[in-house]
This record gives sequence, C-alpha cells and structure tokens, in this order.
Amino acid sequence: MDILKPTPLLGALSPEDFMRRHWQKKPLLVRQAVPGGVALQTRAELFALAGQDGVEARLIVHDEAGWTLRHGPIARRTFPKVDQPRWTVLVQGVDLHVDAAHALLSQFRFVPDARLDDLMISWASDGGGVGPHVDSYDVFLLQVQGRRRWRIGRTRDTTLVPDVPLRILQNFEAEEEWLLEAGDMLYLPPGWAHDGVAEGECMTASIGFRAPPKETLGREVLQRVLDAAEEPESDVLYQDRGQPATREPGRIPADLQAFAADAVARLLKDPKALQCAMGELLTEPKANVWFEPADVLPVGSGVQLDRRTRMMYDDHHVFINGESFKAGGRDARLMRRLADARVLTPEQVRQLSDDALDLLDEWVEAGWAAPH
Repeated sequence: MDILKPTPLLGALSPEDFMRRHWQKKPLLVRQAVPGGVALQTRAELFALAGQDGVEARLIVHDEAGWTLRHGPIARRTFPKVDQPRWTVLVQGVDLHVDAAHALLSQFRFVPDARLDDLMISWASDGGGVGPHVDSYDVFLLQVQGRRRWRIGRTRDTTLVPDVPLRILQNFEAEEEWLLEAGDMLYLPPGWAHDGVAEGECMTASIGFRAPPKETLGREVLQRVLDAAEEPESDVLYQDRGQPATREPGRIPADLQAFAADAVARLLKDPKALQCAMGELLTEPKANVWFEPADVLPVGSGVQLDRRTRMMYDDHHVFINGESFKAGGRDARLMRRLADARVLTPEQVRQLSDDALDLLDEWVEAGWAAPH
C-alpha cells in the first residue's frame, strides 16, 4: 500500500493525510468509497453464519414491547420475518470466515495491525438499528447494500436508557445527518455518538479497532512477563541479621518490603521481556479461533498467512498467534516482509535459513499458513 497515494476509499485523501487530519480527531464522510458497494455475504449466508458455534452474533429487535437482545448461535427459525420492521442481526469477526471480508479489512492496514480488530456485518430490516450509542474505539461504517440514515453528534450526556439490554443514549442530540447508499462510508473517532437506521433492507460493514484500557493492558503484559520468567537455579534468600527485637510483631519489616520490590523490579528491568510479552498478547488469536492442521510446505512453494493468523514484529522478535521468536539478519527481514505483506514468493522462501524454513513448516502444519 502506498500511504502517500490518494485513494477513493478515503475520499481522495492519502492514508497519510487521513491519519493526520481525521484519525481520532474528526469524522469523515466518503461518498462511493467502494463504488457500488462490495459483495461480502448474502443475507442467507450471514444468517447461516450467525447460527454457527464459535461465531459471535446478536439479534436485536425493537417493537412495541421495547428492545430485546439475543446472543448467538442463533437458529434461522428464531429470526423474525424479513419484512417485519425494526430488527437487525450483527455478526462479529466475519473476516475470520469469509475471504472477501478479510480482503476488505486488509484495505485498512494503513493503521497498524496491533490496532486493527475485526469486520462486523449488520443486516437490518426497514427501520432496524441498535439505537443511538457511543463507541470507545475508531470505526469505519461502510454501506454494503441498501441505505442507512446516520445521525451523529458529540457526546455531551452519557446517561443511558434504563432497563434496556443495550447501551442506548437517553439524551442523544444529532449535529449532522446523512443518508448512506451502497459504497458510501462514514468514519467516526472515539466518543462520537451515532444512530444508524435502515431505510429498507440494508447491510453495513463496521471496521473496528482495538483500544485496550491502559490498566488492563498493563496487567495482561505483566502477567505474561511473570508466566515467562524462568525459575532460577539458585535464588537469593531474604536475610535480616540486623533485625532487632520488636514490640510490633504484626508490622511487616520495611527491609522485607524493599526486598520484594527489588525482586519485582528485577523481573521488569529487561525491556525485551516486556516487548516480548506485548507482542505475544497482541497476536493471541481470539477464543473462538481455531486452525486446521495441514501438510508441510512443498519444496519450491511460496507461503501465505491464513486469514485468521495474526503476525507482527518488533526490532528483536517476530510474533505469530501468541508465540514469539527471536529474529535477526536476512531471516528477520523476510519474516517482517511476511508479516507486512502476508505472503512470501517462492524466491523469498528459498532465501530463508534452514531454521526459518523449519519454522515455516511448523506454521503450515499448524494451519497458520498455506502454500502460495
């Protein structure tokens, strides 16, 4: 991807210009970002996907009785009739199951993979939607089929409608309104309230991004550092030869507190250990992802990552599906190329060392990659 080249996907902005002007700053409406829309799934295919085990799906119905929410798997017979107004089906992670959805998501890789999350598809009958709400992450809303009217506004009041199984804003005030047709797209930064209502049957793709909370991310990285720490062959025992007799036996000695703090600091002083834990965490597949084992990579073949595989790197490591490997020299350059392009040509594969080729064989056997 040429990040300096203007693209219709971003309204004739280059990815570099978009990130500088709009990313996490202000909304952007793009007419015909994908001219005419894109064929991702038919209604029947999406409904069938919503019924599969391991697929995150929701059925939302808004009728005279109020709002109802049902989580998947959702059997087709439980759906309302297609011509019944004001209901919607949402299916997360369609990119994990459908090549066309994965290809569409890949067009947004001008944002680091560490931030890119998944592609959700929502199908709605006439009047269907999920109510006015606000997201804590960036989102691109691409109209795939039909028409949806979007109203957006800055969030000034976060009060939610009570006794509703959805996070619907009670006092939403729209500042702008647009009708999106197939191929149109709306980008919203975090914190912008929005309400999308189908005008006739429609389908919308939502490209979402990870926004991990700071404390949560810190705890998860620290836990991985601790889990990866090797037991020392010999450890230093706490000593307190200077400890006087005490009148406060219940008080924890300050020297023991300092001893423990030093032990923790020693575990965390290696920046590479933190980087390694971070890379493993960011590439960990979601709980509902599994791979099909396969044969080893044929001699003379190129290799392509499976659409479900998450692969990233830093200056010292390559990370793939929650595992980390030290990398340097030509092997590191080629593995980084694989992470960026998600494919290596036969010529590039031939340049890998025997150890790196053995790794590729393991990944292909695990179903993480395939011959190309």
